[in-house]
Amino acid sequence: MKQSLPIIGITMGDPVGIGPEIILQSLDDPQIYALCHPLVIGDSAALQLARTCLNSTLDMKVIATPDSGIYHHGCIDLMALSHLNPGSTSWGHPTPVTGNAMISYITAGAHMASRGEIAAMVTCPINKMAMKLAGSKFSGHTELLAQLTNTEKFAMMMAGDRLRVVLVTIHIPLKNVPKALSAENILTTIELTSEALIQRFGIANPKIAIAALNPHAGEEGLFGNEESRLIAPAMDMARNKG
Repeated sequence: MKQSLPIIGITMGDPVGIGPEIILQSLDDPQIYALCHPLVIGDSAALQLARTCLNSTLDMKVIATPDSGIYHHGCIDLMALSHLNPGSTSWGHPTPVTGNAMISYITAGAHMASRGEIAAMVTCPINKMAMKLAGSKFSGHTELLAQLTNTEKFAMMMAGDRLRVVLVTIHIPLKNVPKALSAENILTTIELTSEALIQRFGIANPKIAIAALNPHAGEEGLFGNEESRLIAPAMDMARNKG
């Protein structure tokens, strides 16, 4: 029975952020354990502090490998990849040390997923400034995971029951978005979206709508010309490719 459910790795995210609290409140729900074996990847001191703050009755067991977990409601299985000093860390104050710890959780989770040790990976919120403090060249999960998995073409999707939204640009200031757009990267995003909807969501003939950049889709150039200059040509190229 223990091996009948998939092991899902849950990276703690920012250990001095909201991640530990999200984990505790989520894993307090017994229905989670009816769906999967949740494995937390993070820091024991951060999780313990959150337990105290929330008056959580959940126990915690530190394990060495995914297959050594108990995976029983009431006890959180934790792979402790960092050992932060509670005396030198505080909620809401990221440091290079907490940033490096945060990155280590994501890296370990990605490697375990690639090796088949876990079936999938769920990520708690990270702190972009913590990544910078740790010296990372990446500004978010998406870019880091792409490098860890040697993925050249990638995009971020926000998926709901009825609507999936995919972004052409991510993690850049809004003022830089127009310069970052090209017909080519819009086309790539359309193709990635179509492929994902077909292969991962089982939608045989997906309908893809492309959002405008400017108010009123540029209003014939009055508010910008990215629609006619970049977006429409990308849509035409996508139609021609079938």
